[in-house]
Amino acid sequence: MTSGLHLWGRRSVSPTRRSTRRSLARRRVPRAAVLALLLASATACANDVPEADWSRGLLPDHITEQGSVVQSLWNGAWIAALATGAVVLGLIIWACIFHRKRNKTAELPPQVRYNLPIEMLYTLIPLVMVSVFFFFTARDSNTLAAVSKSPDVKVQVEAFQWSWRFTSTVNGQTMPVPVVGQPVSDYHQGPQLVLPVKSTVQFELSSPDVIHSFWVPEFLFKRDVIPGIKEGNPGRTFEIKTLDKPGVYAGRCAELCGTDHSRMLFSVKLVPQDEFQKYFAEQLRRTP
Repeated sequence: MTSGLHLWGRRSVSPTRRSTRRSLARRRVPRAAVLALLLASATACANDVPEADWSRGLLPDHITEQGSVVQSLWNGAWIAALATGAVVLGLIIWACIFHRKRNKTAELPPQVRYNLPIEMLYTLIPLVMVSVFFFFTARDSNTLAAVSKSPDVKVQVEAFQWSWRFTSTVNGQTMPVPVVGQPVSDYHQGPQLVLPVKSTVQFELSSPDVIHSFWVPEFLFKRDVIPGIKEGNPGRTFEIKTLDKPGVYAGRCAELCGTDHSRMLFSVKLVPQDEFQKYFAEQLRRTP
């Protein structure tokens, strides 16, 4: 019978053609893996990825007091998840070892259709786990969302396609000329927001065009910048307390916002108090 005939509604395939298809499928698998790796590396930026540590749960070292709250919640979630996984894995191994079929003539063990204690256990344990997760998440979310009436520094952050505009206010004095950036390939070339260490900084976010996202990895926190949200809205404002860790930290937009999204880079520079006072005094002397 030739390959052009049909048998029981299916076209017959020669062994040679089958082996060819299998070899093609084998070739496609590594190619797909290489393509996935290429896409993952293309969407990341190697020049501004902070170092992570196993001791911190693969999170970067935080530079704010709020970051310690996120770090604790993250570690607790991982500990609970690993403990739950260990219990489940142990039960699976125990069932495989002690409840395997001994021989071909072995009869089924007595079947229990309803076991009220076990069913209550299956219901109560997940309920308790979810309740505990909810409690700590809600508590920490309220801590992260809290803002004060008189922060040390207020920063107006305007995200636009495709860069940032920063305007700082200290003691009621606002810098006359904001820091404005352009799309860049390295965060060192982007706009730089200078902040003092050991200070309360309040951010007011806005966008005139599309949704962006203000993200500094060392904050362990990011917030979407959504157009149309009015000033004073809780979804537009957040606050941090900087730690005594001077340095320059990379920032970026974490929301796909258009053609130059990957070039929407900036930096945050933490400096000592006296250096920040000198910097801000120089900014006040500038003319618009």
